[in-house]
Amino acid sequence: MNTFSKSKTEKEKAKKELIFYQEKNSKIICDDFLESKAVKRDSIDLTITSPPYNVDLYYESYKDNLDYKEYLDFSLKWIRKVYQLTKPTGRFCLNIPLDKNKGGQQSVYADLTNIAKRIGWKYHSTVIWNEQNISRRTAWGSWLSASAPYVIAPVEMIVILYKEEWKKKNKGESDINKQEFQEWTNGVWNFNGESKKRIGHPAPYPVELPKRSIKLFSYIGDLILDPFLGSGTTLIASAILQRKGIGFDIDKSYCEIAKRRLEVLYESSRFDNGIFQETSETGNRTS
Repeated sequence: MNTFSKSKTEKEKAKKELIFYQEKNSKIICDDFLESKAVKRDSIDLTITSPPYNVDLYYESYKDNLDYKEYLDFSLKWIRKVYQLTKPTGRFCLNIPLDKNKGGQQSVYADLTNIAKRIGWKYHSTVIWNEQNISRRTAWGSWLSASAPYVIAPVEMIVILYKEEWKKKNKGESDINKQEFQEWTNGVWNFNGESKKRIGHPAPYPVELPKRSIKLFSYIGDLILDPFLGSGTTLIASAILQRKGIGFDIDKSYCEIAKRRLEVLYESSRFDNGIFQETSETGNRTS
């Protein structure tokens, strides 16, 4: 017997230990998404995520200042894995910056969209997210001069991709109302970003972003994936909207933040029999 091989029980125990939190329809996996085998191929209905932007933010367990080629290679690997895990009728909402100036100007949106298409993702459309709370600018390049001015667009992008077929053949139950549908199919979304200080994560996004994406592009009961879970916002929205959610993060401290937020949600008196009555945090906002 190979002393280094693990028994079935040991393997199951190791797998269980990676499940950081599981309650009702929500599961947090504290593991490297690229290495994990916790999700079956062709099982995901919708992925919503905001990966590291490579702008030198401080993360506990990730280097956010890679050489740009390294960053694109990393992006190719994880976007390919999402593709492998997605159903033929599955969708992918990718929240990324239009471009970046820190460390040299780069066309992040164009580059990652092209990578996704090379992998096999089909392009559907793009939503422009106007955060409305971009911090005050300090970098202008050549001030009042044509020498070398910086042009910075205070928006982010949500690229909408699909695997094989855009139209879902199996009819499920949708929960989007007329007003939401009319407003959210407009490709410019106007709502505020999230507070880093309030959430305790260097790059959180607001519940409104996954909420709109989930209601537009999935049915009740669908399986939602976030390979860069961070503070858990995608799972919060999934739980509120009666979807199953699975999220990965390599950092235990961020998994803990996500766990605490989900515990508060599930213990809330507003959460009853799988139905959550919306609060000011999750209610409708401007389009």
